[in-house]
Amino acid sequence: MFTGIITDIGEVLHSEMRGDLHARVGTGYDMSGVDIGASIACDGICLTVVEKGEGWFEVDISAESIAKTNIMAGNIAWPVGRKLNLERALRLGDELGGHIVSGHVDGVARVVSALDEGDSTRFVFEAPEALARFIAPKGSVALNGTSLTVNDVEGCQFGVNIIPHTKAHTTWQGVRPGDMINLEIDTLARYVARLKDFEA
Repeated sequence: MFTGIITDIGEVLHSEMRGDLHARVGTGYDMSGVDIGASIACDGICLTVVEKGEGWFEVDISAESIAKTNIMAGNIAWPVGRKLNLERALRLGDELGGHIVSGHVDGVARVVSALDEGDSTRFVFEAPEALARFIAPKGSVALNGTSLTVNDVEGCQFGVNIIPHTKAHTTWQGVRPGDMINLEIDTLARYVARLKDFEA
């Protein structure tokens, strides 16, 4: 489990397809305190550390994860130099500053627009129709692993505001209209909708 509070910006150092996608990610984390088998969310995708060293860790990424996320950039999966929002898994006693995030990306949302509003930036996204029904005003979503509050919803489009602190400490400073963003809907919304399906 995660909270959607980004604690580091990683960088793809190497990636290659060898059955699954295998990638090395550079990080500022003290990797001596991270066990092999630990979970780290990379742009909101829960991945398992399979190798590690000083300033880096390696992960394997399945075809299912590639298909459901924004890992592909054109025909290249995680090109070298790509920046990633990172968060280590929640531990007992940690502050829950965002919302409960599983790291299981549901799909991708397209950035429709990004406009400055005062010091903040208002982003509008278009979600896949199958996921849009789970997104509600003042509800929570995880976008590229970042816990954000939904301001408004209109059809399949929804808006959020990114404050300067979030932009400065995440990859949001580089996001532009047309970009595809990993979307994880709120867990509570998912289960409420499932219960309603059974009641119907």
